[in-house]
Amino acid sequence: MITKCCNFRAILKIKEKKLTKISGVGGFVPAEKLTNADLEKMVDTNDEWIRTRTGIVERRILKTPGKATSDLGAEAVKDLLAKTNTDIAEIDLIICATVTPDMFFPSTSNLISHKVGGGEIPSFDIAAACSGFIYALQTGRQFIEAGTYKKVIVVGADKMSAITDYTDRNTCILFGDGAGAVLLEASDDDCGVKDIRIYSNGIGAETLYQKAGGSLNPASMETVKNREHFIYQDGKSVFKVAVKKMADVAAEIMERNNLTGDDVKWLVPHQANKRIIDATARRMNVTEDKVMINIQKYGNTTAATIPLCLWDWQDQLKKGENIVLAAFGGGYTWGGAYIKWAYS
Repeated sequence: MITKCCNFRAILKIKEKKLTKISGVGGFVPAEKLTNADLEKMVDTNDEWIRTRTGIVERRILKTPGKATSDLGAEAVKDLLAKTNTDIAEIDLIICATVTPDMFFPSTSNLISHKVGGGEIPSFDIAAACSGFIYALQTGRQFIEAGTYKKVIVVGADKMSAITDYTDRNTCILFGDGAGAVLLEASDDDCGVKDIRIYSNGIGAETLYQKAGGSLNPASMETVKNREHFIYQDGKSVFKVAVKKMADVAAEIMERNNLTGDDVKWLVPHQANKRIIDATARRMNVTEDKVMINIQKYGNTTAATIPLCLWDWQDQLKKGENIVLAAFGGGYTWGGAYIKWAYS
């Protein structure tokens, strides 16, 4: 019996699971821009105030009638498939992180799959707000490492303009529309997703939420009249928690993997606020030239911010580089990841 047990352990060692790598990145943003100058004409705000407090200069808005989050996601997936020379028939699963689904059901991932010719590919959504992409990355990674699937697409997509109140100067300056997508496959070497940590705390429901539209407050004349289908945020409260939690999880990822600021080539932070990004970089002892920042041109695209950063920087990424992802969002949710980049 002892011999059999030892043999079993030896087999387990031989069949050690492989890492999951990101083997390609795709993205899409609408052509229409909403600048700070445009917002000055809509609400009581100004360009300098917005830039100073958020770092945002403009954001992209999907204005085409009849177009929704799934259209953003589908364009990102098409871009991904073209860049990786992958046929949709090769894909085993599609996961979409979003808080602005086209509708409660069917899932936005289901609609994305249909729009890219996915046929009967399984798909589902994940709702973890601005941390959604990291949650979806962790989920997709499990299917690869378990050997269940060979190729998984993870999409982060949000049409935030659909739930933004453009009479509320505290929130309308922040959000934009966009989508990013990555292809996950098993790695053949030590490059890939090394570590992910995700957390949540429901206390955040009091300070960052969309009040109406769900089963608690179904749509009614009253909810529409009271503008309860838009995003609400207690900015000061959220900022305090976000600064701490996003920096905490980034530092935890580094400590767990014995990384120093010098070891990290890129920090890929959720693009919510330039001051939150700066605080996270300082906590990690990472210099500004190592931080991916595109908030100035896209604003906060929620689940799309991290994959859109990878999309913007993909030509600069080199195989073997250490990359740390960090995000914080409504819920509250937060998460971090350590990736050794898999290709140049």
